[in-house]
Order: sequence, then structure tokens, then C-alpha cells
Amino acid sequence: MSEQTEIVISADSHMAEPPDLWEKNLPVQMRDRAPKFPNVRLYESHQHLRAGGWDPHERLIDMAYDGIAAEVLYPTLGYNAWLMQGEDLQEACIKVYNDWMIDFCNVAQDRFWGLGIMPLLNIDHAIAEMGRIKDAGLRGAAIYIAPPAKLPYTDPHYERFWAAAQEMDMPLSMHINARAEVRPPNTGGLAWLHSVNGHKFDTQSSLAQIIGSLVLERYPKLQIQVSEVGIGWIPFWIQEFDYYAAMRAPLPQDPSVYFKRQVTNAFISDGVGCNLLNDYEICNAMWSNDYPHPASIWPDSKHIIDGDLRELPADYRAQVLSGTAARIYNHGVLPPPVVAPSQEICDSIRSWTETHEGFGQDSRLNNGPEAQRAGVAAHA
Repeated sequence: MSEQTEIVISADSHMAEPPDLWEKNLPVQMRDRAPKFPNVRLYESHQHLRAGGWDPHERLIDMAYDGIAAEVLYPTLGYNAWLMQGEDLQEACIKVYNDWMIDFCNVAQDRFWGLGIMPLLNIDHAIAEMGRIKDAGLRGAAIYIAPPAKLPYTDPHYERFWAAAQEMDMPLSMHINARAEVRPPNTGGLAWLHSVNGHKFDTQSSLAQIIGSLVLERYPKLQIQVSEVGIGWIPFWIQEFDYYAAMRAPLPQDPSVYFKRQVTNAFISDGVGCNLLNDYEICNAMWSNDYPHPASIWPDSKHIIDGDLRELPADYRAQVLSGTAARIYNHGVLPPPVVAPSQEICDSIRSWTETHEGFGQDSRLNNGPEAQRAGVAAHA
């Protein structure tokens, strides 16, 4: 076994929570209202194919095989807590998830950098829960990418929460799946268009609300992360934000100043964005592999990394792969280097991938143009 010299952190990976987590762990009087996932089956459903989604010891093996030293861990099924009817039920579901996440991360806190879900309908409860999960070792707080229509991020409702997050030094992380309300259906039958532009609209709207309402002016140490939205759109969007803010509603500083200082962005594979990194450092990019979701590039992350980041200077590449994530989630301290698994384990994992062609079926590794760009077609 050998030690890997380049430190790689996935700034956006996920859990594959046991589908009966809430049915087993909610207070007894609430279990009949627990979120249920009858179509999710361990070892069969796409994001639940690998035991590393719910077993921390298996997770460490899969990470080591892919050369990943640490992961920022987002929910998958857990986001459904925000969609449950009734504030008490929402909060109970959130606590079940957060408790499970704490236990998972306690197995290897230097490698598992977990996020807790926030009960944002009641800010007193959100602040208390944020303090609880921080004390328990979680690294950040997951908040809506799309807040409730009646409670946009411009609303004073969130003010004490922003203040508490800054005081606790807890980064706030938004993911494309983290919606407060069920997404309205696409018109025209093109549901997949939300993946093309809807995620970006949600992100742009929430960031514009936070920056435009001067949240980052009032709380200059607050950190916001957005995940799985790519980075290629950022230079143009922030250019437009600066222009229209200056022309119509000047802020104390240009939006780009706040963005560069306090917003970071995790991407999986973004050829356009990575080509722009040398010219637009404003992206504050952090690499991720999205394990174990359908878009995951596990276990071939190195090939995508080498294709995307081949033009970056070594010091900048290190920031994208690990430095920025360590700064946001681990006080700048890098995780221990990866020790490669035994040859027997490597052979077993590679054999598994060959018999599970559906894993990562939505990955850019399996998308023709992206595979050619990243130089992985021959590898496959």
C-alpha cells in the first residue's frame, strides 16, 4: 500500500440514508407520519448501490480507492424533512437525520466533514440546532437553495440566524436538491430543463437576495457555499450583478467583492468553468465527485480532475482540490494523506464497477462529449 501525495477533498458528496431511518427513529407518536421511500432499496437503487452511502467503514474504503482524503457530506433523502407537513414533524425529522450524521462522522472526523440540516421555519430552534451540531463535530449547516416563497432570504426572519452562523463560524451550504417547497413542474413536458437552467436560477436568486439585501455586508465573516451548479456561469453573472447594482441600486461594495470574499462553489466536472479559472479567480472553485449519486464520477475521479485542471498552476490546482474546502470546513487544516487499499480490495471494486454499469449512469464520464474532453474515453 502506498500513500497518495496530492490531497483531494470532495466538497460535495452525499449520504445514502437508510430508507427506514425515520420510521425507526422518530418519536413513537410520529412514526405513522414518517417520510417513506418504498422505491429505495439498499444495493439496488442507484444512489444506494454502494454500502458506503450508509456504512462509514465501507465509505472509507471507497474514498481511499478514489484517492479522496475527506468529503463534505450532504443529505440525499434527508432533504425531504423540509417537505413534511407540520413544523414539529419537520424538526423531528431533521433531528433524526442530524443525529445519524453525527454518529456517522464520529467514525472518522478527520475525513467525514458532515453538514446538519437546519429547521429554518423557527429561527430560535435553528440557532439551537446549529449550536448542537457544531458541538457534536459537524462542520456546517445545510440551508435551502430555494427558500419558501413567503420567506425569501431578504426577509428579516433570517437575521438572527445569519448572525449566529457568523458567531459560531458555521459555513452555510446550499445544494441543488435543497428546496423548502416541492419544485413546480416544468411546462411543455421538458422536465430535464430544470437540470440545464433551473438549478442555476435557484442559486442566482438566493445569492442575489443574500448579497443584495446586504447580509454579507452586515456579516463579513459569514461563508456561503453552493454545490453542484458548476462554475462556468459565474463570471458573466457576477459581471451583470455588478453592472445593474451600480446602475440601479448601488451597494456599499460591488457584489463581486462580497462574492469573492464569502461565496464558494463546488463543481463536479465543468470544462467551460475550469478553462476560465485562470482568468476569473472569483469563482472560488472547489472540486467534488458527488459520490454516491447518479452523476458521481467515482471511482475514476483522477481522470476527470486531470482533464479539467490540466492547465492550472500547481498552487491553484491545490486550492481547488483541497485548500479552499479545508479553509471553509476545517480551519485550513488538510486531512491526512490517503493510503491506497490493498490490491485485493482494488480488484474487488473494479470488478464491481464492471458488473454495475448503471452506477454513475448520469455521470459526465458516461456522456460522450464530456468523456472525450476529459480524456477518459480510452480509459473506460
